[in-house]
Amino acid sequence: MSNPVAFAVAAHPDDVEFMMGGTMLLLGEAGYELHYMNVANGSMGTAVDTREAIVAKRTQEAREAAAALGAVFHEPLVDDLDIFYDRTDCRALCAVIRSIKPRIMLVQPPEDYMEDHMNAGRLAVSAAFYRGMLNYKTDPPRATITDEVTLYHALPYGLRDGLRRRVHAGQYVDISSVIERKRAALACHTSQKEWLDTSQGLDSYLITMENMSREVGEMARQDLALPEGTRRFAYAEGWRRHSHLGFCSEDADPLTEALGDAIAVSAAYEEGLNR
Repeated sequence: MSNPVAFAVAAHPDDVEFMMGGTMLLLGEAGYELHYMNVANGSMGTAVDTREAIVAKRTQEAREAAAALGAVFHEPLVDDLDIFYDRTDCRALCAVIRSIKPRIMLVQPPEDYMEDHMNAGRLAVSAAFYRGMLNYKTDPPRATITDEVTLYHALPYGLRDGLRRRVHAGQYVDISSVIERKRAALACHTSQKEWLDTSQGLDSYLITMENMSREVGEMARQDLALPEGTRRFAYAEGWRRHSHLGFCSEDADPLTEALGDAIAVSAAYEEGLNR
């Protein structure tokens, strides 16, 4: 029997590493086969390179980052800022889902500071929903699947929505044990690190990720009401589970099953859902 599959889908090269990388690494340790896809190719991530040069550079960096995470790399679909909720991209993404049959999908949130992130998340949700529809044709053509898939939305970059409101997670993953490996995967995106080093200071790119992971850890300790001074969740990533309807059984939570003590559910978040 083959290992279960986890599929991380995000907008741009480095989005997975920033908000999902630690969870991916822990899923790999738990025996999951990992897959990695950026919907866009990084074409706007430069102030000096031509489109062709930066796309080639960032695609290679993303391949190296996927390898650092232990994940299979899937080619991007469009240029940066061209991620729209349309049938072409959805058919292409659904073809990948039907091919790899993920048990877990890690996707971007429905609210974020930029449209590419939100559209990438929306495409991933719809493509997963269409996986079993006989008359939905993918490009390239792939046979339908009936396997269950559970979707988890990452926290937005900056941990706030587009109206500056704080976004809390329903589940927190303690990534303290893999933070150095997460940093190494992010550091593969050399063009972005060098660009921001020049404008913002040495290692600002990596420091931002670590600070955000530390901030999610602080949020986790508060939301989980952990004792003062606990060492758990020094660094964390946060997740919100998508509706089960059309995807999986109501109680399906393979992320919690896989990660055991490294993940905890926020009672405050769950209570808020039931008010």
